[in-house]
Amino acid sequence: MRKRKGLIAACLLVVLVGAAMYFSNLTNRAKKAEQSSIEDVQQAAANVLPELSAWIVDWQWKQGIEDLSIIKGELTSLQLFAAYFDYKDSLYFTDKFQQALPEIMKIYKKNEQMQLYLTVVNDQFKENGESVQKDSSLIKRLVETEKSRKKHVDELIAAVDQFGLNGIEIDYERVEEEDWERMLLFYSELHTRLQKSGKSLRIILEPRAPIEQLKLPEGPEYVMMAYNLYGSHSEPGPKADEAFIEQLATRMEVLPGSPYMAFSVGGFDWHEDGKVEALTEERAGLLLKQTGSKAQRDQASGSMFFEYTDAEANNMKHTVWYADEVTLSRWINTAKANGISKAAIWRLGEIEMESLTNLKLYMQ
Repeated sequence: MRKRKGLIAACLLVVLVGAAMYFSNLTNRAKKAEQSSIEDVQQAAANVLPELSAWIVDWQWKQGIEDLSIIKGELTSLQLFAAYFDYKDSLYFTDKFQQALPEIMKIYKKNEQMQLYLTVVNDQFKENGESVQKDSSLIKRLVETEKSRKKHVDELIAAVDQFGLNGIEIDYERVEEEDWERMLLFYSELHTRLQKSGKSLRIILEPRAPIEQLKLPEGPEYVMMAYNLYGSHSEPGPKADEAFIEQLATRMEVLPGSPYMAFSVGGFDWHEDGKVEALTEERAGLLLKQTGSKAQRDQASGSMFFEYTDAEANNMKHTVWYADEVTLSRWINTAKANGISKAAIWRLGEIEMESLTNLKLYMQ
């Protein structure tokens, strides 16, 4: 009996040791696979040449052109922001857009390796003059049926041909969950039509977009917005931080092709009474000097922040967060370390020279 018990115990010991070795091997394989995956991403990033893209906006086009004149040689594309919609759901261009276009085209003709795209946004001007930003109901009407999609695609093709541009960029935000299937059809139909005339399609995606559940079409170029972590919708904080960028880069692995990651320069001024004001980098730096405040750098995001009191407004307290050249470099390098080598800058206009210089260096 004792011999039998001893034999059973020995067998159990052998089984336990074998199981331990088996699970240890599995763990080691998993670690090696994980390390290999990280190295693959890093190697892929190293093999992809960096590309730099930027937007120029209609309401600040003169300052935008000043920045454009400095970095135009490094840009692979420039997006003209924007085409809006009128109360009849037709494309609408502001007077400032019409003024800016000839001046931008002069620069383009001297720098034709830079592609020009027309950005179309789902902002609508109502008949009474009011505007609605990021209108989900407008998207629904535009893509709801085959007939409505064709009408919309026809108008987009006519606009890009009229202005002599290289393509269209679709920036439709706050898409309702039930509209995504028709949005995908719209993307495919627009891409096919543009391809026939040698034009290209770029598609802007919000971080909230359920990209893991979407079968996005091959062919268009995708751009993920890496901002709005904090902003006019929230308490004070940075537009992005490194953890946010890393998470987005991981999610972007499901996107077709080699996507862009978009970074937002400048920042925001949060007033004590709840008002939030957007600031360019130049304006934020000027405000820092005028108020005699001392800025600090946030370690998690690389962003600058400071506080001041407005004596002319009943000593109202303000909190400012903004991105400088160090911030922008950290964001871009974080993305690159995680496999994203294409950067897009929202937006040109009153960017400090140090930041523009760093962007030029990124392309070298």
